[in-house]
Amino acid sequence: MRIDIISAVPELLEGPVNHSILKRAADKGLAEICVHDLRTYGRGQYRQIDDKIYGGNAGMVLMVEPVAKCIEDLKKQREYDEVIYMTPDGKRFDQPEANALSLKSNLILLCGHYKGIDERIRTHYITKEISIGDYVLTGGELAAAIVADAVIRLLPGVISDETSALTDSFQDGLLSPPIYTRPAEFNGWKVPDVLLSGNFAEIEKWNDAMALKRTEERRPDLLEDN
Repeated sequence: MRIDIISAVPELLEGPVNHSILKRAADKGLAEICVHDLRTYGRGQYRQIDDKIYGGNAGMVLMVEPVAKCIEDLKKQREYDEVIYMTPDGKRFDQPEANALSLKSNLILLCGHYKGIDERIRTHYITKEISIGDYVLTGGELAAAIVADAVIRLLPGVISDETSALTDSFQDGLLSPPIYTRPAEFNGWKVPDVLLSGNFAEIEKWNDAMALKRTEERRPDLLEDN
């Protein structure tokens, strides 16, 4: 898989891209993440990428020309399954969406900045719009890093134990059950006996029951959705 991220502030992506899961996937040759500085495509001597909003509203907007040039340049090099705009008014990102995107080969993630991007980019280039929540960030870089991490960790071989990702919260519409590790007792706090029993059928039943209980208590909306 290849993910191209277009950003007005590419430095914000250096940490996520060069560490942890994303770096491990790149080192294994399972995923490639390329960050593109939008100012490379900026206008004039000062590489301008933003301008005032028509109509007199407050704030600045990423101009149509630099974004279009960058996307067109990338599309000349390969075919993309999706050109995704990270925006607060996009579709809420969730685990099913991460699962679906993990089956793609090439993605572009466009990070908004300032008040956003010229609407003509959304109309003529964007194939999907994604939000990570009902709040506004300074730019889409952190949101793009979250989407990239959630998608790439699902690729076969990225996580050493591939079954681990299949038991994460939201994969089956429920939150994960409580989890424990050694020691079996600490400060008088004991691990539930069933988890120490070695009876895997009973352990599975306990996990299912606890996952349902936790979801009912913390995220009943997930049960309503199902």
